[in-house]
Amino acid sequence: MTSSASSAASSSSTLLVRERLLLWSLASINFTHIVDFMVMMPLGPQLTKLFHLTDAEFGLLVSAYSLAAGLSGLLVSMVIDRFERKRALLFVYGGFAIATLACGLAPSYGALMAARIAAGVFGGVLGALVQTIVGDAVPFERRGQAMGLVMSAFSMSTVAGVPLSLWMASHWGWHMPFFAIAAASVAIWLMAWRSVPLLRGHMTGVSAQPPITQLKRVLAEPNHWRAFTLSTLMLAGSFSIIPYITIYTTTNVGLAQEQVPYIYFAGGIATLFTARLWGKLSDRWGKVEMFRFISLIAILPMMALTHLPVVPMPVLLLVTTAFFVFVSGRMVPGMALLTAASEPGLRGSFMSVNGALQSASMGVAAWVGGLLISRSPDGLVQGYGHTGWLALVSTLFIVWWVGRLRLHTQKPAA
Repeated sequence: MTSSASSAASSSSTLLVRERLLLWSLASINFTHIVDFMVMMPLGPQLTKLFHLTDAEFGLLVSAYSLAAGLSGLLVSMVIDRFERKRALLFVYGGFAIATLACGLAPSYGALMAARIAAGVFGGVLGALVQTIVGDAVPFERRGQAMGLVMSAFSMSTVAGVPLSLWMASHWGWHMPFFAIAAASVAIWLMAWRSVPLLRGHMTGVSAQPPITQLKRVLAEPNHWRAFTLSTLMLAGSFSIIPYITIYTTTNVGLAQEQVPYIYFAGGIATLFTARLWGKLSDRWGKVEMFRFISLIAILPMMALTHLPVVPMPVLLLVTTAFFVFVSGRMVPGMALLTAASEPGLRGSFMSVNGALQSASMGVAAWVGGLLISRSPDGLVQGYGHTGWLALVSTLFIVWWVGRLRLHTQKPAA
């Protein structure tokens, strides 16, 4: 091997190592903000009992985070591309850590609602920034694997984050998980400060235009609306189901409250492996093809879970694990495609608007799910199957719709 070839190989290896460190930092950020969002769902029975909430009121508590994230993402989309990515990420993540600490300090339902809204304001922008940085820093041909690694944070949150949070809540009260997330965020903030590179390539010409112009440019592009439709429907069906898994399984399927962590642990262990597998297969076989394949398979566990009668624990775990594997799995090629749906100069604004719409979609879906279900005189949940049919229709539509996206695969200069 010549010295120039050896030098090139060494340089390429160094870049891949740096890219890996970047992705692990972003995955860690994702981990904390996903745990922060997800832990509210299994805490549902405790919170509804403590604060004397109806199912709809609890659904509103879950939705408040998502709706706040949606509104903040929309507003931030007008200015986000004016800022260097790393500095924006560190500022927003710091705000998220403070808001999460406020959740742990909340003494009442009203105070918790206010803190969840604040966490949503930062959390929604945070998710969009993480995805934008992946789009800016990682070439499209490796972006499936990159997104798989970053989104493995969902798996880690279900394997470790949610069960550990529930264990903390059972021993020290429901406040403790939020204290732990806030503390972990401080350490991860320092890791991101060291590993995330400065990214300015998207800023050329952006600062010279009024903020509203950037939003208008994003909203004027027809391909963006095709992407927004795909993105919102990808989440709408599943999030009419997800917030009520714990309530349904403990009430109708016979799951004991102390067995709830098993659902998240089993699902997390499985998706910890499959998320990265879906990423590799997406890069190898095509992201559109893998999105369609995983989405179609996801219909089976969505319908099974929402119509499940009393079953043995192994059967329940099989259904819920398959639900997590395939419903979250389609997000890996789906988000890789969405990062390529906009040109680099608009990517931050596009992903912020997309994050806003996703958050609003999750919030509305959780609210609709709460409206679709009710309680029988003996306390059983009724109407949960309606959420499964809603998910079926939305999934069949996006399987067709994904082929309409036009992709931008170039990477902006650093």
